[in-house]
Amino acid sequence: FAKFAGAGAPFYLPAPSWGNHTPIFGHAGLEVKQYTYYDPNTCGLDFTGMLDDLMAAPEGSMFLLHACAHNPTGVDPTEEQWREISDVMKKKSHAIFFDCAYQGFASGDAEKDAFAVRHFVEEGHNILLAQSYSKNFGLYGERVGALSAVLSTAEEAAKVESQMKILVRPMYSNPPVYGARLVSTILRDPALKAEWAGECLEMAERINTVRSLLVDNLESAGSIRPWGHITDQIGMFCYSGLTKAEVEAIRDKHSVYMTLDGRISMAGVTSGNVEYLAQAMHDVTK
Repeated sequence: FAKFAGAGAPFYLPAPSWGNHTPIFGHAGLEVKQYTYYDPNTCGLDFTGMLDDLMAAPEGSMFLLHACAHNPTGVDPTEEQWREISDVMKKKSHAIFFDCAYQGFASGDAEKDAFAVRHFVEEGHNILLAQSYSKNFGLYGERVGALSAVLSTAEEAAKVESQMKILVRPMYSNPPVYGARLVSTILRDPALKAEWAGECLEMAERINTVRSLLVDNLESAGSIRPWGHITDQIGMFCYSGLTKAEVEAIRDKHSVYMTLDGRISMAGVTSGNVEYLAQAMHDVTK
């Protein structure tokens, strides 16, 4: 991007986004900017604000989109909202970079989680797609992923592939193959792929279950604060809505730890600790 768009070209991230996105694109020579995404008042998507920022950005701007299970908020657009986002980005000729780190781990259905990416491709967008298999294949230590480019013509594809090879040659030359072969073996074998899909669904359902349990226990503890966003959000993370002061209070009084922006890793919530977590959350928010 920096090479062809020019050093200091703007690159738009959702507000907020994965913390590592800013240094990745900033160190690449781009000017990292933000577009409206999360609404702290509703703990949901500020869809109107997002569309306004997409329209206000200069034509042909570069945008990063989270394909599913937005990190860190767990707030995703609906399928209808994705369609509107696609229409606006096509109208503005924006360049699109999808980050897909949780496919199969969001809804529990890898096909459903691919909706946004596939819709954009069907609508004729040229996209870059970064995929990680760290979470959905349990290969975090192997750093397994894929970078895909969907272009309009074979000639364009050949040019982009050539540029990618120029970039990766001095970086890592040849990537490690062990983790990649594990993923390839599983996805190419119908029985193994079905088993993997079933396990992704099991994990997603477990996380959805503890989301519901957390809301139920908050209500049982006597909280009158609205907590519906906990079950509305999706994926491993929950933007709880707790303020920095409340996060510090729950840490100091109850030894419950989360990031200062109130993000909870729902994978760490269990049937054994959800009641304690709910009581602690109620204590610092009542």
